[in-house]
Amino acid sequence: MERMDILLIEDEPDQRRIVASILKHEGCTVSDVESAEEALELLRDHVFDLVISDWKLPQMNGFELLKQVRQMDASVAFIMVTAYGSITHAVHAIRHGADDYLTKPFEREALLLAVDRAYAARSLVDENRRLTEALGERDRLVELIGSAPSMQRLFRTVEKVAGTDATVLITGESGTGKELTARALHALSRRKDSAFVAVNCAAIPEGLIESEFFGAERGAYTGSEKSRPGKFEAAHGGTLFLDEIGELPIAIQPKLLRVVQDGRLCRVGSNEERQVDVRLIAATNRDLKADVAAGRFREDLFYRLNVLSISLPPLRDRREDIPQLVHFFARKASRRHRTKVEKIPSAVMRQLVDYSWPGNVRELANTVERLVLLSDDGRISREDLPDSLRENTAPEHTFQLPAAGMDWEHHERSCLEQALELAAGNRARAARLLNLPYKAFLYRLEKHQLSP
Repeated sequence: MERMDILLIEDEPDQRRIVASILKHEGCTVSDVESAEEALELLRDHVFDLVISDWKLPQMNGFELLKQVRQMDASVAFIMVTAYGSITHAVHAIRHGADDYLTKPFEREALLLAVDRAYAARSLVDENRRLTEALGERDRLVELIGSAPSMQRLFRTVEKVAGTDATVLITGESGTGKELTARALHALSRRKDSAFVAVNCAAIPEGLIESEFFGAERGAYTGSEKSRPGKFEAAHGGTLFLDEIGELPIAIQPKLLRVVQDGRLCRVGSNEERQVDVRLIAATNRDLKADVAAGRFREDLFYRLNVLSISLPPLRDRREDIPQLVHFFARKASRRHRTKVEKIPSAVMRQLVDYSWPGNVRELANTVERLVLLSDDGRISREDLPDSLRENTAPEHTFQLPAAGMDWEHHERSCLEQALELAAGNRARAARLLNLPYKAFLYRLEKHQLSP
């Protein structure tokens, strides 16, 4: 039996003493009270593993207590105790959140069995909840999954950077996953249980940026009828993600710099300073160094934001990840639209892998969703691909043998070495990059005395 911290509510002194004694003998810690009011007082200040309550209590019955306990702590196990002949009360309690019940009088073995059963049931509920949360987080971040060396480097960098509170500047083309990377940094940080607030700087009218960032007091501007906190205050204790930071007007940049430096701000229409505790992550698809040189972005703000930097690779530079992403987006779209896609034909997959993807992962996701929607009874056809994709697919390369000939052994060895490097030493992946059977690849490695 697990050693649990148990709260026992029983208004009959002898019954309460006997049950408490049995549980303590099994190594449990027991707090016993005679009323629901005393129990709720303890629950406000203490976390219990299990609550055992009689149905019939003075002033408040066990069912009312159960409802309040569930509001205070959804994870605690609960056993309802009813008198003989009151089985309907027990069934009612089970339907409304109790994990088990006991009918008086009960033997010691029945009590211990119910305790074990209730604790196991509640533990399973908690595990399912944690798994659901983890799967939800994985689904949000899955577009960052990849086996390409550039993505493996990205994962290692994210893990290192997430543990700090330093500002981070994420750079990369549109659609490469800058917000996903910011969310991953937040999810892996000590701030993960606090707010993640995302702001697109390019989407806010210039005249409203200051109040959006820092908040505004009542009457600060026309139509302002009440005080309103800004995004920095909304993210207090958590992470603020400023996307498209390169689009920020030069006039607002000194005020942002002050908050980044000191963690203090003033709402529009007020001189009162407010302290905020925010981890700042910024992102851009612009060349901020060029913007600094051109006078479009403050140099001091750039260096404050660029304490740590992360650069995201475009999808065309990690084509080996495209099949994995295609299958994920196909499953996601199938669930969303309640359809089933049997498989992605090889001809379609070749088109998808060969395309240059100027819109990167975002464009790929939209294209795959289109294919799922246009599929005929779950069968995807090459004709369903957008015209722009079919027309702009990179042509297959034809090798031209030099007129003077070539050293075949040298080039074969070079191809093997490059494949191993791209696959980070994974021989099966390297063989796929060269479109070689695995055994044939191993033979060539041995012939050239190469090892990963």
